[in-house]
Amino acid sequence: MNQRVKFIPPITEKKRFFHVLRKRVDDYFLEGNINPHANATMVIKTIAMFAMYFGPYALIMTNAFSPWLMFILTAIMGVGLAGIGLSVMHDANHGAYSSNKYVNQIFGFALDLIGGCSTNWKVQHNVLHHTYTNIPGLDEDIRERVIIRLSPEAKRYKIHWFQHYYAVFFYGFMTLTWVAYKDIMQFIQYSKTDMIKNPVPEFIKLIASKILYYSYIAVLPLVFLDITWWQYLIGFVTMHYIAGMILAVIFQMAHVVEETAMPTPTDQGTIENLWAIHQLETTANFSNGNRILNWYAGGLNFQIEHHLFPKVCHVHYSALSKIVKKTAEEFGVPYYQKKDLKEAMESHLRLLKQLGRNEHAPAIHAH
Repeated sequence: MNQRVKFIPPITEKKRFFHVLRKRVDDYFLEGNINPHANATMVIKTIAMFAMYFGPYALIMTNAFSPWLMFILTAIMGVGLAGIGLSVMHDANHGAYSSNKYVNQIFGFALDLIGGCSTNWKVQHNVLHHTYTNIPGLDEDIRERVIIRLSPEAKRYKIHWFQHYYAVFFYGFMTLTWVAYKDIMQFIQYSKTDMIKNPVPEFIKLIASKILYYSYIAVLPLVFLDITWWQYLIGFVTMHYIAGMILAVIFQMAHVVEETAMPTPTDQGTIENLWAIHQLETTANFSNGNRILNWYAGGLNFQIEHHLFPKVCHVHYSALSKIVKKTAEEFGVPYYQKKDLKEAMESHLRLLKQLGRNEHAPAIHAH
């Protein structure tokens, strides 16, 4: 995996863009005496997300409900599972939840508690995705897959001709692959490339967290609940399928739509662009007027603001979006925004169709 790609901005007035933007954002927090980290709203949301996941689990473990009601409770757990990922662990693992690193570590471990691996996440998401957003071969969110083609640099198979029909179905399996095998395989891959420091203790932590997860999510229900193994399996898969679908859709709508660029580095391993402008050219917001989604999605429908200021808690993104949009307009920098989830999804599916039927989708452009 080549990590030597560098951003070399051309000599233009746009070089001042991020300097001006960052000063305006800093002034917003200073002049309003606002803490850029979590506030009371975030604390309440954290409690709500954990309650949405562990509350139904506790009710299921009472063994006082019919299998049908247990099934409904597992579906609610799926919503809570995705909510913890979107709203709690995501901010914490970016160092945005609190100014105290230990608080961030504690809430960042929420990912391990629900079956994932925070060590892998910090490499795949914080380093590779946020640094090399939408750059084929570096951003693993658009890496080459056999089932779904997400970039023009990926190999195109015959099955991709139909991917705009079936892709969303497969999105639901995202977290299932994490808890089943991907975390182990990914950890080994990252360890070989020295992206994980102190791999031995981190691997021990990974195995210990997997044991903890499978103990409460599989062993205890199968031992103490009056259900068959196949009823349990239906509930487990349902929970993860709902969570995977929610997470995948939100992340795909932010980067894999028609306007967003997927630039390739030069032969010298450079991207001739300012990193901050690259983030706006490869990222899109959606449904910013939807209060329910704004609350639930951890501000990730304000993906532009998140990529520019990942260490700011997402509860501030709505306010920051006005500053970012205004500054982008002044400097002639794109600010992609879909009015709602439907519009974003339609754009995503059109792009999938182009990627599935053309070697180089015409809507994808390099800067």
